[in-house]
Amino acid sequence: MTSALTTPPTISAGTLCGGAQPVLPAAGGLLLRPWEAIDTAVFLAAYRDPEIQRWHTRRPVTEEQVRDWFDTYRLDWAQERGAHWAVTRGGGEVLGRIAVRGFDLDDGVAGCAYWVLPAARGAGVAPRALAAVSEWALGEAGFHRLELDHSTRNQASCRVAVKAGFRLEGTKRSDAVHADGRHDMHLHARIRGDEAPRAPLG
Repeated sequence: MTSALTTPPTISAGTLCGGAQPVLPAAGGLLLRPWEAIDTAVFLAAYRDPEIQRWHTRRPVTEEQVRDWFDTYRLDWAQERGAHWAVTRGGGEVLGRIAVRGFDLDDGVAGCAYWVLPAARGAGVAPRALAAVSEWALGEAGFHRLELDHSTRNQASCRVAVKAGFRLEGTKRSDAVHADGRHDMHLHARIRGDEAPRAPLG
């Protein structure tokens, strides 16, 4: 037998995938757009950066694998599992990545992830992108809560989260495995109704 919800879903199935994944503007001339085939080389190069490798244990090693990831990203949207964007300068140059994933439409909860290319760091790219995608997710998309976690040793990611309005809720002890062993993880969250971050976000 199939169990039934005793409460209505926060987001009805088919609401998001009924249209194309949106292109989102962000402060500072940034534009968040779905990944395209022309981004394959820069995406692969990003995962050769030591800092990105340090915090991301799963990474592609060939352009073919990148294209497979992009196919999965498109499927994630079509099946309402997640949304993945290239963070770009006006739609052209790729500066980083932002994602909202692990969609729970019943409870209206999803998780966020991001990285920024070395040349674009220190300019407020990540907090601006995270703020923009959060406004979409907690607004038009209909989610109620967004979460993100990062190693307690990743101070840069912690600053991004706080600047984008994600409150630190606690520490998950020994929650993730990195190349140098297990790490405690900070859990941040932003919910609908939280005060939006104030500009500037750099």
